[in-house]
Amino acid sequence: MNDAAVVAEAREALRDAGLRGSFLVRDLDSGQEMGIDADVVWPVASLVKVPIAVATLERAARGELDPAAPVTVQPGRVSTPGPTGLTRFRHPATLAVEDLAYLAVAVSDSTAADALLALTGPAQVTAELRRLGVAGISVRYLMRELASTPAELLDPGEVHVAHSLAIAGATPTGGHAVAQLDIARANTGSARAFVDLLHALWRPSTMHTAVAERVRELMGATVMRHRLAPDFSSDASVWSSKTGTLLNLRHEIGVVEHADGQTFAVAALTESSVAAAVQPEAEALMAHVARTLRDQLRRFDRL
Repeated sequence: MNDAAVVAEAREALRDAGLRGSFLVRDLDSGQEMGIDADVVWPVASLVKVPIAVATLERAARGELDPAAPVTVQPGRVSTPGPTGLTRFRHPATLAVEDLAYLAVAVSDSTAADALLALTGPAQVTAELRRLGVAGISVRYLMRELASTPAELLDPGEVHVAHSLAIAGATPTGGHAVAQLDIARANTGSARAFVDLLHALWRPSTMHTAVAERVRELMGATVMRHRLAPDFSSDASVWSSKTGTLLNLRHEIGVVEHADGQTFAVAALTESSVAAAVQPEAEALMAHVARTLRDQLRRFDRL
């Protein structure tokens, strides 16, 4: 099957499942890539924790921050399902800056990420990405804003109402009644922008080598492995990734390193038109589409 047919089939499968998405897979050595609407800008939810970690560790590498400096973090006192780590703590905790980066990326801890943003603000994170040559990702607000959506205002049994609002509130130009889903106000990025960031991490040129290595380790240690990981992890490959989830958005970025030496960056950013919080079929289809693009690209690279 040729590339155009593979993409057309993937689009149809997504549409039939009530999904809209942007995908990009890139061979990090040859530069060959395949994608679906890879330049569309999305609200990125917790994907932004990777840029936050990069900016923090880059500043530490320049001597502007001490990675061992203790930071006392107040508990998040969150009771709704979803948040992890310090966000669910009931008592203050003191951690080193570098350990906050671990929690932010590997455990997707929003309170830890906000503690890092208190040291390096959203605008500074964006500026740090631009300095590194990574365009297309914008950081505008703290992670605690993600816990102020309609889902947190409704009873657990009414979560479908929040998802219905998320689905119905979008405009054709990317605006949204929910601020965290409005691309003019949200933390945003595209599949291509995040693949560019992954490229900078796995094949560093402008980024400090030690910083790239540490963020790769953090992504390799991620505990959220329910989305793309089942299709990219094996005894002959290593999958390092970060997920992002907010209302009807389901995202994941990652890199698969094959035992034969080939390495592919993957970005999958999607939204669902189905008003349900738990959608394992959507997770599985995301992984299938991403792997299909990778498989097609892998075959092309071997010709």
